[in-house]
Amino acid sequence: VQLAESGGGLVQAGGSLRLSCSASGDTQCLSDMAWYRQTSGKQRELVAVITNSGATRYADFVKGRFTISRDNAKSILYLQLNSLRPEDTAVYYCNADKIVCGGWPWGGQGAQVTVSP
Repeated sequence: VQLAESGGGLVQAGGSLRLSCSASGDTQCLSDMAWYRQTSGKQRELVAVITNSGATRYADFVKGRFTISRDNAKSILYLQLNSLRPEDTAVYYCNADKIVCGGWPWGGQGAQVTVSP
């Protein structure tokens, strides 16, 4: 499975963006999916997870501001980012949190999100 993120950009604090993650290949092997983010010099951190049935969980630092969703028919994962803060500036990546067959997905280049004060 190959993943590709899109939708990043530059936004002012308080603004919104929607990230997309398109999956191709043996997408039937994907189960739970997740968004992560990474800033320079820091470890990648988990942002949100969505199960195959639609249950979600979020990191405390995005609760109430970000929403993860998925369109299984189109094999697309989304992350709606609202009320953005400068500290949300990072490269956002998607990947599987659980697979049911095949190998682990190949990750994409990520989507750069930059939030100005």
